[in-house]
Amino acid sequence: MNWITGSETEITFYEIIQQIKLHNQNNGQVFVGTDSLIKSGRCTFTTSIVLLGADGQKGGLYFYKKEKYNEPTRFYTRILREVEKSINIAISITEVCPNVNLEIHMDVSSEDKNEKTSRMAKMLMGFAAGSGFKCKTKPEAFAASSVADKHTK
Repeated sequence: MNWITGSETEITFYEIIQQIKLHNQNNGQVFVGTDSLIKSGRCTFTTSIVLLGADGQKGGLYFYKKEKYNEPTRFYTRILREVEKSINIAISITEVCPNVNLEIHMDVSSEDKNEKTSRMAKMLMGFAAGSGFKCKTKPEAFAASSVADKHTK
């Protein structure tokens, strides 16, 4: 499955990995996040990879891919699947770039909030940490709640 750049051109995952390698050599950070939306009986998941903070970098780069399913999933299953998709992409990246500075962003509210996803925050943070990744929840989880969200709609 091909990915799309922030400027709406197709790119392969291999090409993204090459950019991540260079980004990592220049002390950049990688953020991975997934968001989902149910619309007209279909569930769309969008995963983003964001590259920020490399030496001499102005602005950032991002890539995303969409996956559509005909059947909507239950809410908590869908949120778990978002995090699982992000972890799987992060694993694919770290298999090729083991020393990359990577963080997973989850479109869930923190544990202390009284939101629908707050109940899942601790479990999902444990899932990501247990998989070997640093992670953030909203409002700091921009790769999921801003970048992926923008392209999920």
